[in-house]
Amino acid sequence: MAKIIGAIGTSHVPTIGVAYDKGKQLDPSWAPLFEGYTPIAAWLAEREVDVLVFFYNDHCTTFFFDLYPTFALGVGEHFQIADEGAGLRPLPPIRGDVALQAHILESLVNDEFDMTVFQDKPIDHGCAAPLPLLWPHEPDWPGVVVPIAINVLQYPLPTAQRCYRLGQAVRRAVESYPEDLNVVVVGTGGLSHQIHGERTGFNNTEWDMEFLELLEHDPQVLTRMTHAEYVRLGGAESVEQIMWLAMRGAAEGPLRKVHQNYYLATTTAMTAVLYETLEPSA
Repeated sequence: MAKIIGAIGTSHVPTIGVAYDKGKQLDPSWAPLFEGYTPIAAWLAEREVDVLVFFYNDHCTTFFFDLYPTFALGVGEHFQIADEGAGLRPLPPIRGDVALQAHILESLVNDEFDMTVFQDKPIDHGCAAPLPLLWPHEPDWPGVVVPIAINVLQYPLPTAQRCYRLGQAVRRAVESYPEDLNVVVVGTGGLSHQIHGERTGFNNTEWDMEFLELLEHDPQVLTRMTHAEYVRLGGAESVEQIMWLAMRGAAEGPLRKVHQNYYLATTTAMTAVLYETLEPSA
């Protein structure tokens, strides 16, 4: 039986991918960020993780506002990484597992989530920016990705509670898959940032720390928050934090925080945090 053994929250700032591709891992401006992912990558390798389920959002690369789904799941053996203006990245296509993806899809539909399905579509920095910081990629990725895109761009957005429940449904889907797989769920985006309007450049470190504390110990508080509350506290784009609620729903129950890195050097509070799932009695 497949099992969720851990959870990761990570920012997906597009410049992370650009800096990585340009070899800026030791650059003083970027080293604190990249060093923050090293313990997570080591943990994933040590635990021989087979699958990363990514909750991310598409930035009008595969979907556009004339047809933008609330929840979408990718099914395919491979997904190309999108060229978002800086050229094709020197990374292999993201690997998929059609049998696993189809099983999760069917389980989610039977769990009354009306999923959009995409195939042969590129995946942008929402997933691809942090991916090479988590997994090596030469000559190929060590495991497969289940990409689940969540609408955090075009209102009406799914509520934080709905995202949490999506994660719970993903957990049920994973745990009903008969193959023995080590699965980690990844929530991307955020934390506090706003990149347009009168509050451009807004950050709120105090709220970021409170969010991380609640995410670990009392996520139900976060599920009851409105989009307006997320925007007020963290900036317009910080509504991406509802994708972390999907991750937390999939890793429902007690967690042990293994590692956390917080780096605020640009407009976005770039964060990487790793949790191990624990048995309820632990």
